Amino acid sequence: MNTTDTSQSERSDAWVSKLQAYKNKITQKPLHLVQGKLTRMVGLTLEAVGCQAAIGARCIITGPDNNNVEAEVVGFAGERLYLMPTGNIHGLVPNARVIPVDTVSYAPVGEGLLGRVIDGAGKPLDGKGPLETAALAPLTGSPINPLQRHPIHEPLDVGVRAINSLLTVGRGQRMGLFAGSGVGKSVLLGMMTRFTTADVIVVGMIGERGREVKEFVENILGEQGMERAVVVATPADTPPLLRLHGAMMATSIAEHFRDQGKQVLLLMDSLTRFAQAQREIALAIGEPPATKGYPPSVFAKIPQLVERAGNGDKGGGSITAFYTVLVEGDDHNDPIADAARAILDGHIVLSRDLSDAGHYPAIDIEASISRVMTAITEESQQKTAQRFKKIYSVFQQNKDLVSVGAYQEGSDPGIDEAVRMNPELMEFLQQDMQQPISLQDSRDQLLGLMPQS
Repeated sequence: MNTTDTSQSERSDAWVSKLQAYKNKITQKPLHLVQGKLTRMVGLTLEAVGCQAAIGARCIITGPDNNNVEAEVVGFAGERLYLMPTGNIHGLVPNARVIPVDTVSYAPVGEGLLGRVIDGAGKPLDGKGPLETAALAPLTGSPINPLQRHPIHEPLDVGVRAINSLLTVGRGQRMGLFAGSGVGKSVLLGMMTRFTTADVIVVGMIGERGREVKEFVENILGEQGMERAVVVATPADTPPLLRLHGAMMATSIAEHFRDQGKQVLLLMDSLTRFAQAQREIALAIGEPPATKGYPPSVFAKIPQLVERAGNGDKGGGSITAFYTVLVEGDDHNDPIADAARAILDGHIVLSRDLSDAGHYPAIDIEASISRVMTAITEESQQKTAQRFKKIYSVFQQNKDLVSVGAYQEGSDPGIDEAVRMNPELMEFLQQDMQQPISLQDSRDQLLGLMPQS
C-alpha cells in the first residue's frame, strides 16, 4: 500500500470513529448542559439567555405541551445567543426552555441513500420508510489539502452534444449554469443526470418551488435516473437555515461517495437560493448589508461550499459539480453571478432569446466557457471548437444586417461562410431531451461538421 492509500485509510478510520461518537451523542439526553430561556423573537431570529453554546451548536426549545423545536446557534452578543429554527416555530412562548445539545448537525451517508429523496434534516420525503444508512458525516465536511488534490485530466461524458464537444467538462470540474427563470435549467440538469457516465448523482434542490421536486423526480429524472441518484430537497417554504443545511448535506453525501472511490456528479439547483438563505440569516442577526443587500458572510459561504467539490486524493474518486445561478432580471452582473464566475471552473449561459425561439438546450455558446477544456481534449478538437465559435459569433454580430437585407452577398467571405453554415450550426447545438449523445459521437460530429482550414 502506498503512502497516499495509507493516508486515505487513516483519514477514513478517523472519520468513522468521529461519526460514531456523533451518533452516540445524538441519542443522549442533554440534561447535563446549562438550560436557558427564550427571551425574544424578531422575524425568524430567536434570542436566548442563561446558556452557552458554540456557533453551529444545536439547541432544543421546549414549548407548551412539550412541543420541541430544534434550532442552531448562528451568533451571539454578550449573554445573548441568536438562534435560527430548522422547523415550524408555531406555539413557542416567552421564557420557553432552551436546552443546548452537545452535538452538531450531520448527514446520513451510505449506499442506502441511492434512489431516495430526503430533506435538509436528513429525513425521508418519499414515503419509502426509514433510511438504511449506518454512517453519519458532519455537514461542514473534511477539507482537503489543495496540493493533494488530483489534477483534472479526464473528460466526463454528460450526454449533451453542445457541452461534450464545445464545452468539454472534466472529472472534478465545477461548472456554473447561469440562466434566468424559465429557460430550461431543470431540463438540462435532468438530461445530464440521466445521460452522464458518473457512478452516483447527487441532486440538491435548494429553495426552489415545492411542486418542482415531484416533477423533477418523476418526469425529469425518472426511474432510470433515480436508480443511482440521491435527491436532497429543501423547497422555498422551508426555513433559511434548513436551505443552507440542504446544500451542505448534498455536498457531504457527494463527499462520502467520492471517498469511496466513485465518480460523483453533484447538481445544485440553485447556488443563488443558497446565497439568499445566508442573506436572510445574516440580516436577521444584524450583519450590515454590503453589495446590493448581500452581507459579507454570503461571499464567504459560497467558496466554502463550492471548494468542497472537485477531485480527491490521487487514486480516489471525484465530484464533478454543476451549480445553477439564477440571474435575476437576466442581469449577468448580479453580485452572486459575478462571485460564482470568479470561483468556478467555467460557466454555461442559457439564453432567453434562444429559449423563446424554441431552441433547446438554450446554450449561449458565445458567453460560455470551460476553463479545463484545453487540458482534457485533443488539439484538433480545440481548434475545431474555436473555429465553430468564431463562425457562430460572426453570424450573431451581423444577423440584423442579414435579416433586413442590408448585407450584400460577396462583400465579406467570413460573413458569407457564417450565413451559409448557420443552419447547420444551430441544428448541431440543439438536441432532443430524450436522446443522449456520447462524448465520442459529439467529438466526431463536430469534426465532421466544420470545414478544415
